[in-house]
Amino acid sequence: QVELVESGGGLVQSGGSLRLSCDASGRTSSIYAMGWFRRAPGKEREFVAAMTWGAGTEYYANSVKGRFTISRSNAKNTVSLEMNTLKPEDTAVYHCAAARTRLRLTYADSYDYWGQGTQVTVSS
Repeated sequence: QVELVESGGGLVQSGGSLRLSCDASGRTSSIYAMGWFRRAPGKEREFVAAMTWGAGTEYYANSVKGRFTISRSNAKNTVSLEMNTLKPEDTAVYHCAAARTRLRLTYADSYDYWGQGTQVTVSS
């Protein structure tokens, strides 16, 4: 079992920045990749970014490419999401997730463990 705890959400003005963190504990040796997904009110959950734990390969949704950066600290079992030039449409609950396999890392059903989520609100 892997436990994930997110932190760093909050309220920010359009154009501002936030940094989210996700701390993993438990059987972290089973993690192949970690990712971030978000769900806005009335919308489907969507992929944001992911990173493989070993090679550090990064994946981004087109909507955040160039604005968001995912990074990891293997020693600390932490993955972070640096979010810059935030827009009101980035407002959502952001969830951290961990996958045990390498398949389809942009799909939510590829992930085995999920955090509770942290709210990000971007005001216009």
